[in-house]
Amino acid sequence: MNSEIFSQVMNDDMIERVTPITEYVGTAVGNTVGLVIANLDPQLRENIGMNNEYRSIGFVSTRVGAAAAIWAADDAVKATNTEIVTIQFPRDMKGGSGRGATVIFGADDVSDVRRAVETMLEAMENHYKNIFICDAGHLELHYTARADKALEVAYGAQPGKSFGIIIGAPASIGLVMADTALKTASVEMVKYLDIDKSSYANQIGITITGDSGAVRQSIVASKEVGINVLKSMGQNPVSIASIEY
Repeated sequence: MNSEIFSQVMNDDMIERVTPITEYVGTAVGNTVGLVIANLDPQLRENIGMNNEYRSIGFVSTRVGAAAAIWAADDAVKATNTEIVTIQFPRDMKGGSGRGATVIFGADDVSDVRRAVETMLEAMENHYKNIFICDAGHLELHYTARADKALEVAYGAQPGKSFGIIIGAPASIGLVMADTALKTASVEMVKYLDIDKSSYANQIGITITGDSGAVRQSIVASKEVGINVLKSMGQNPVSIASIEY
């Protein structure tokens, strides 16, 4: 049997032998996977920094579009009886200029964390529509009228307040977008996310808060500038939701 045929047989055999596992919840756009552990090992619980009152965890990892994942996680926290244990941002983006995200939810009841993971996965596609990507770079813009715990943990948002994020890559585009946003309407910058603070991703972003209308106006203006810069580079940025990942 030659190596090519052997490889195909092995692949087919492995596919046939894949069996359902209780930890698996589902997948979503951006190479996103959601899983749960009903009773986390005590050593892992300690090293993750998890509150001992939480026995179960749900976790979601995505390789593309970190901010979209956090917005989806915020939806999940609002809808379920769970807490955010950790949020981390790997330098990933499948080789692109941005980063991915891993979110861990905690609860005493596994059904709560499973529902949180399901809610986050369901919300992913909606938030991914706000990522615009091309060969040269990407833009990521998100808004909520009422921030919750995930946005507080990840970006310093004040729960219950209007909140937005503006990201541009390469980094110089993000800086121009940030300047445009702050000059467009009366908003307050919460965080400046430079390259060092973005897992060394080639992007710059800011998070903003203020009156709901002002935050939205700033995001719209910065989006227009970012798209125009990418187009001036001979690119045609499109919503990532239209791309199969």
